[in-house]
Amino acid sequence: MKRDVRILLLGEAQVGKTSLIMALVGEEFPEEVPPRAEEITIPADVTPEKVPTHIVDYSESEQTEDELQEEIAKANVVCVVYDVTKEATIEKIRTKWIPMVNGGVEKGSRIPIILVGNKSDLQVGSSMDVILPIMNQFSEIETCVECSAKNLKNISELFYYAQKAVLHPTAPLYDPEEKQLKPACARALTRIFNLSDQDNNQILSDDELNYFQKSCFGNPLAPQALEDVKMVVWKNTTDGVQDNGLTLNGFLFLNTLFIQRGRHETTWTILRRFGYDDELELTDDYLYPQFRLPPGCSTELNHLGYQFLQRLFEKHDKDQDGALSPAELQNFFSVFPCVPWGPELYNTVCTTDKGLLSLHGFLCQWTLMAYLDVQHCLECLGYLGYPILSEQDSQTQALTVTREKRIDLEKGQTQRNVFLCKVLGARGAGKSAFLQAFLGRSLAAQRESPGEPSLYAINTVQVNGQEKYLILYEVSADTKFARPSDAACDVACFIYDLSDPGSFSYCASIYKQHYVDSQIPCVFVASKTDLPEASQPPGLSPAEFCYKHCLPPPFLFSCQGQGPPGTAVYTKLATAATFPHLNAVELGAASFWLRVALGAAVTALVGVTLYRLLAKNK
Repeated sequence: MKRDVRILLLGEAQVGKTSLIMALVGEEFPEEVPPRAEEITIPADVTPEKVPTHIVDYSESEQTEDELQEEIAKANVVCVVYDVTKEATIEKIRTKWIPMVNGGVEKGSRIPIILVGNKSDLQVGSSMDVILPIMNQFSEIETCVECSAKNLKNISELFYYAQKAVLHPTAPLYDPEEKQLKPACARALTRIFNLSDQDNNQILSDDELNYFQKSCFGNPLAPQALEDVKMVVWKNTTDGVQDNGLTLNGFLFLNTLFIQRGRHETTWTILRRFGYDDELELTDDYLYPQFRLPPGCSTELNHLGYQFLQRLFEKHDKDQDGALSPAELQNFFSVFPCVPWGPELYNTVCTTDKGLLSLHGFLCQWTLMAYLDVQHCLECLGYLGYPILSEQDSQTQALTVTREKRIDLEKGQTQRNVFLCKVLGARGAGKSAFLQAFLGRSLAAQRESPGEPSLYAINTVQVNGQEKYLILYEVSADTKFARPSDAACDVACFIYDLSDPGSFSYCASIYKQHYVDSQIPCVFVASKTDLPEASQPPGLSPAEFCYKHCLPPPFLFSCQGQGPPGTAVYTKLATAATFPHLNAVELGAASFWLRVALGAAVTALVGVTLYRLLAKNK
């Protein structure tokens, strides 16, 4: 909504433009009238809409044509004043003033016009019979007010209507020629209806209507008023009322009726409550409320956000099978300008046996969005009507900003529930399969239904009895690590192919270049353990490399089996991310077991050699 209103008065000489302004300010008819009044500013606190209003006079004898065009360009609304007793001044509305104001301007961009019939005290009857054809000819004319500066009749009403034409314009809402809502208005109201239909049955019940009424106007409707509204809709539409509730067509009809009866401020109140601006676009203030994310911190959904999203999931799960089908998901996103999730969704989160989006997978995807792109998350929560439906100031109330990671490390504890693991490895090491295995899919299942590839996989993991979200991100083998953020994460997972002798050297190189001196916990994973192990090139073996760098021994992993892959490695990653400060202690224990394992290997080798010597001597 505009923060101030600029009203320009135009019209022929002697029609009473200056007298109207002075009568408004002085609350009496002026005995002496100057050729032109000075610009008047009415403070916000004395206007009905609480918006500062500037009133500008025009005098043909005092101003040039250029000055007039400059004033028209600055005006939000133009009052064309005519003398009700002189038809020549009425004719000039059509032939001079409206073409001067809006000539050559596209229909949607025209300045709203109020026709003002002054000197009504000098005429018996009304000029409306002559004015109506002009109003029908020019759609930018909002209304016509007959008044008298001498008797102070309708003076304040005139400026109220002028202010209203700016703050609650008809043009974006309604097409007077077609006598129907404009497409953009109908789309906005349809979205508002869908958000307000909290049980998703395409009907607004009395409870839903009252919640909507209270949300927009502060108070619920009295029971009789509610019945009267439905009766009006029922009498004027064939399908506006069903099962004693209001349908979408009934809701749209009701708003059309408000506008046709000059109560378009009612429809604008609804639209603005749901975040719309004068162009019927959702405002940036609504979609992107102020949100500060300090360096080193992350964002997570809190219990309010999860509760809201779970309610919406249940609302759109029409068949109550605990999953959203593609059609149900499409319905969920009907209040968005476009669907924000692509087909890779089904390779990012867990799905049901039928490949549908489960509640768990749904909440995981929102968790991923909140962590990776908080502004996009705020935008999407805005489309879902979070502030209105949750009775909160903004979507920021659905999110929590975590403590800076540096402080977590210093204090040796964290309240974070979402952790990012970067999965690194040479091409062909099995990174993609590792991500899909996290979602419970064996290699056979991955090959059977490959789907759209995703660089992310997110699931929950139990760490010391607490549920944590772990995000796996597959880092391309071609990544240059040009910035520190390219390596940054909560835990790094280095995957190498046990059957490929060159695979480990890539992981070792990346570790030494970008992670060896960092505080990021690192875990090495030997993949494809179902295949024969290749001989490693000269130098440290993977186990020796990990021992040298005080890392846990490589974790053996395969997703080749028939059943779902094991989850132990993911628990290990999540635990390392949750307790990065404990890694040195844990790795001390790990180093001990590594020494035991190496000692056992040496003992076994000596034993085999002795056995062969004894066998030869026999």
